[in-house]
Amino acid sequence: MPAHSFDYAIIRLTPRVERGESINVGVVVFCRTKRFLAAPTYCDTAKVFALDASCDITTIQEHLAVFTAVAHGDPSAGPIGALPIAERFHWLVAPRSTIITTTSVHSGICNDPELVVSQLLQKLVY
Repeated sequence: MPAHSFDYAIIRLTPRVERGESINVGVVVFCRTKRFLAAPTYCDTAKVFALDASCDITTIQEHLAVFTAVAHGDPSAGPIGALPIAERFHWLVAPRSTIITTTSVHSGICNDPELVVSQLLQKLVY
């Protein structure tokens, strides 16, 4: 199998921006040659409440669900979800000033981007 390049970023939650403490809550993985884009998320509520006991976890989970919907091109993602796959990736990893952000983009080589997603989630999120 030929190797494919992929790009990824970690999705981070910083419930109290003034404190600068964050937890990893997902990954965005894009493999152009395989036309693959995924942004699974997992929010460990115990970790979130350890950083901010007053956090609105329901709203946070709703916002995280948008990452997944945009990645899948789901109609519920609105006009952003209708963009071509590369543009959706760039929208997902664009810098933002909110409690949910992404890291800078990193690159790698893989044969199976779905396997990369699983490995990154295990290593960085769970």
